[in-house]
Amino acid sequence: MLRHEFQPGRLVAGVSLIVAGVVYAGDARGAWETPWFVIVPVLVGGLCLAAVTGLLARSLRRARKARKARRAAAEARAGEHTGQDRAAAA
Repeated sequence: MLRHEFQPGRLVAGVSLIVAGVVYAGDARGAWETPWFVIVPVLVGGLCLAAVTGLLARSLRRARKARKARRAAAEARAGEHTGQDRAAAA
């Protein structure tokens, strides 16, 4: 059982922050030379992508919830009609 709801937007944001950390860690260790302005597109692009991903996931989740509610309401109405028919027959 899931302990919490999966949120792909937060996953994308976390990955972009990890990438930024790896870039600066590699620069600090001397593995490569990273200009200071490289981090701006990495973070801004990653956070924008995370926002789009989060909004898309939220809209899909809301649509699925609305679909379930419509199905449950239709089943409830179908159950009411059969119950009234039985009462009229008795």
